[in-house]
Amino acid sequence: MAAKQRKRSGRRKAISYRRVLAFPQARGKTIERVELDVTPEYFLIDIRFEDKTALTFDLEPYVMVYPEFANWGTGEYKPLKRWRPVHSRSSRIF
Repeated sequence: MAAKQRKRSGRRKAISYRRVLAFPQARGKTIERVELDVTPEYFLIDIRFEDKTALTFDLEPYVMVYPEFANWGTGEYKPLKRWRPVHSRSSRIF
């Protein structure tokens, strides 16, 4: 007999927030190389162009936790309480 699989139906709607950024300064440029630099201090994506300019992305690790309390007594997921999301950097707006 197969193990019973848990499902979280209706658990949480997908985040509808989407932000698209354009970088018109990079339009039409030829890429020379792309580098990913990872150190204990920072994460960096560096796109270098043949004209010696660069588009750089500094990345920060970020965690978002969605705490909730649920009942599985019927074998189905039933949310009982949800709390506000907890951010790894509370002063930061995502």
